[in-house]
Amino acid sequence: MMEKFDMTRINDGSNRPPRLEIHQSMWAMMELETELPLEAKLERIAGAGFTGILARVPEINERDEWKRLLNQYSLSFGSHCFPFSSSDLSAHIQHAADMDMLYVNGQVADSFVIDEEAIELLGGLVAVSAAHSMPFYAETHRGKITQDLIRTVQYAQALPNLRFTLDISHYVLAGEMTEMQEKAEPLLDKVLQRTSAIHSRISSGEQIQVDVGYSDAMLARYEKWWTQAMRYWLQGAKPGDVLPFVCELGPAPYAIKGQGGRELSSRWEQALILKNVAQACWKRATVE
Repeated sequence: MMEKFDMTRINDGSNRPPRLEIHQSMWAMMELETELPLEAKLERIAGAGFTGILARVPEINERDEWKRLLNQYSLSFGSHCFPFSSSDLSAHIQHAADMDMLYVNGQVADSFVIDEEAIELLGGLVAVSAAHSMPFYAETHRGKITQDLIRTVQYAQALPNLRFTLDISHYVLAGEMTEMQEKAEPLLDKVLQRTSAIHSRISSGEQIQVDVGYSDAMLARYEKWWTQAMRYWLQGAKPGDVLPFVCELGPAPYAIKGQGGRELSSRWEQALILKNVAQACWKRATVE
């Protein structure tokens, strides 16, 4: 009897122990010191020890080159999707069937879809994920269906198989959470329990993306959240299960520019710092 597809988890079919994989966002590779060609970006990513990327699905005429380079540099591929309907997700999965995707990350439109309409849409996306045996995770993103922390938790309670790509920076910014908010913590914890992928970025509560060293206290809060999400994910994890941790530091206007139009921080160097932070969080999650 064929084992039922578990859409809540990414599994590579191996017997390897459940593991964290640290990936780099291709959006984060835009406009670094200069705009690099595709191979140079992937070579840099692989050389730094990242094991995969998150990107939009390339155009059909670019697919062969992408697949060749991903194979050459041993990088896995997760895709971005921006569905307004379940048919959008189905079309995306079918369109990208030759890309050997680990999973689909969805920024689900839009923030004005609420209540039963939102539950129906998200439920449809979950059903499409199961029908195509392709893990799909709704990203916790402002300006999208998951903009509001309270309603996101309500959707999770209504849909037992709904899973998230956790990007806490959006909730910290949308809630102006410059300090710990006691009322937010139990709600965040419910999202952490449903996390199947993580996007890493530090928001100050006033800006969406600041230097990792902006505040030791703020960084400690993110480390606590990420570590707890990893602990929850490890509960019931099976051989071959993969938890992607994506370093996703966007170019301006996410990145802050100073005089002369230069970004205040090196996003590449910051990504490497986040990579080390992720490894430390994983160590705590697996040991503690």
